Amino acid sequence: MTESVERVKELEQEAGRACGIGKLLHFDYDKVELANMNRLFFQPHQAALSKVEAAEHTLRNIDPDVAFEVHSYNITTVVEHFEHLMSRISNGGLQDGKPVDLALSCVDNFDARMAISTACNELGQRWMESGVSENAVSGHTQLMIPGESACFACAPPLVVAANIDEKTPKREGVCSARLPTAMGVVAGILVQNVLKFLLNFGVVSFYLEYNATQDFFPTMSMMPNPQCDDRNCREQQEE
Repeated sequence: MTESVERVKELEQEAGRACGIGKLLHFDYDKVELANMNRLFFQPHQAALSKVEAAEHTLRNIDPDVAFEVHSYNITTVVEHFEHLMSRISNGGLQDGKPVDLALSCVDNFDARMAISTACNELGQRWMESGVSENAVSGHTQLMIPGESACFACAPPLVVAANIDEKTPKREGVCSARLPTAMGVVAGILVQNVLKFLLNFGVVSFYLEYNATQDFFPTMSMMPNPQCDDRNCREQQEE
């Protein structure tokens, strides 16, 4: 049994190295709750830990060769936090002082998405956005290249997918729970597209929707909006 467990750990580490990811920067201010257990990779004994701390512990056990940098704060509430986020995007790459290769947004609120979009537009940083809708059985991934494709301010995903304003308050009586399978599928699609983008193979859809009830995967390409509210997006388009 011990040999089998050790072999599993070796295979997990080899898989991590095979993906070529050398460094992960993780930003999140939330704490692990028991309600997260059904759909995220946290474990019950990690309840009350910050999500970035718990994630680092789990991921470091899977692949200790990856460099981790974690920050437990809200990027939307303090100017210094937003400025630090931008600094780490532009200087926190595997080689210190170099930008990251790709930013990923896996957040669940409009303000955080807008903050990430604003930072990436200003820095010219390529990023991918993803999320699962409140109906629990649909989701999306979206690739954004400043100046070349629509940014979050140009076309928020909920507006595209369901004609719903991202800023609409949660509706009374609607459960915001997510099916673990739907989240797993969306996360898998996101990671697959990350590898395709970084390794330059296959086709990465600029917008890919997932509907679990019909096994439906519509895709589309969205050009940036010349009248985008984000000045940096308009400037990136001109460049």
